[in-house]
Amino acid sequence: MKNKATKVRYSIVFMLFITVIVNYMDRSNISVAAPFITKELGINTVDMGLIFSAFGWTYCALQIPGGLLLDKLGNRNTHTLGIAGFSLMTLLQGFASGFTGLMFLRVGLGAFEAPAFPTNSKVAATWFPENERARAVSIYTSGQFIGLAFLTPTLIFLEHTFGWRGLFIIAGIVGLVWSVLWYFLYRDPNKSKRVNQEELDYISQGDGFDSKNAEKQVKSKLTKKDLGIVLSSRKLWGIYIGQFAVSSTLWFFLTWFPTYLVEYRGLTFIKTGFYASLPFIAAFIGVLSSGFLSDFLVKRGVSKDKARKTPIITGLLLATAIIGANYVNSPGLIVLFMSIAFFGNGFASITWVFVSLLAPKRLIGIAGGVFNFIGGTASIIIPIVIGFLVKDGNFAPALTFIACITLLGALSYIFLVGKVERVTDKEDTSVKLDSKFKKTI
Repeated sequence: MKNKATKVRYSIVFMLFITVIVNYMDRSNISVAAPFITKELGINTVDMGLIFSAFGWTYCALQIPGGLLLDKLGNRNTHTLGIAGFSLMTLLQGFASGFTGLMFLRVGLGAFEAPAFPTNSKVAATWFPENERARAVSIYTSGQFIGLAFLTPTLIFLEHTFGWRGLFIIAGIVGLVWSVLWYFLYRDPNKSKRVNQEELDYISQGDGFDSKNAEKQVKSKLTKKDLGIVLSSRKLWGIYIGQFAVSSTLWFFLTWFPTYLVEYRGLTFIKTGFYASLPFIAAFIGVLSSGFLSDFLVKRGVSKDKARKTPIITGLLLATAIIGANYVNSPGLIVLFMSIAFFGNGFASITWVFVSLLAPKRLIGIAGGVFNFIGGTASIIIPIVIGFLVKDGNFAPALTFIACITLLGALSYIFLVGKVERVTDKEDTSVKLDSKFKKTI
């Protein structure tokens, strides 16, 4: 009698979920502490803006090196070092005495967080068959929206109870503990003592971890040709542009949305706190429903093209609803359009599944690094561009700008990604790059 396959992969996605929450806690805690930091350390708003931006610059710059590190060190070691590193940077912020120290530590935070999402993607590709992968990606990605919607009150409580220094120290300790737990609990499928052969076969047959070629995959060396594949493939550029579009909407809500509600729409801070939480809850619902719907369609025999691309294209098109806020005045209707837009953004947030679907298996790490680098540039570009567009106090051009970017993202999945099939190692993209794509870029 054949043994029943174990379900170890479900505990793995829960570990990724916790990792994302810890990751976003350490990104966002400075926004809670900022008013108290500026007062105690005498840091002006201009310098505080530089401190805010420091994370984004190093996070983006080290995406590709982070992907290379991942392909060399593997899932277990990369996440252990990354989580421990950014948690230590967080903890040390509690002992900062001025601008220089905080700037340096935020630079370090961005550097250590750089490999985080490429590693998450590779872990999902390692542990989950293709027909379950979108669900896995949606579950761990939802951790960022839970962090943004529900973790902020916890951070505020910690700040009021232990002070801003205590907030950083406690958050850092939590992350350091999690890095140790990750190291002792995580193993790739072929090295896990909890997984049985039936689950290994199920994962492998579903285009997941290939135990027969595991050693070959780990020992492969990256070449210039490999870099050419991930930097020149039309299909991969389609998902890179799509990720920039998804990230652009996210960074609008992370940076300018509260200001939009208070200064442009005249809402009180109390009302802003309530209204601002609704789009994040909508995004949380969107990302979960997208992953489960996509996997459901795959299991029902729907083609990969439709099952994987439809939620992303639909979500990006829904995100263009943000422009509707330009034509209403009621706070309820304004937030309704914003919530539809951010629900769409969440619905499109399973984009990471395409890294594992399209990139050569042994290059998933570096492809994920490029993918996250392009998306991460939104954290730098979007706040600056919006700041320029709203300098006269009118947010309408900014919302139109975001809507146009999301539309561009949808078009990139329609016309650049094309048929969902893996880019092969043997493909000489420098020669085969079609003339249409050359004109596009």
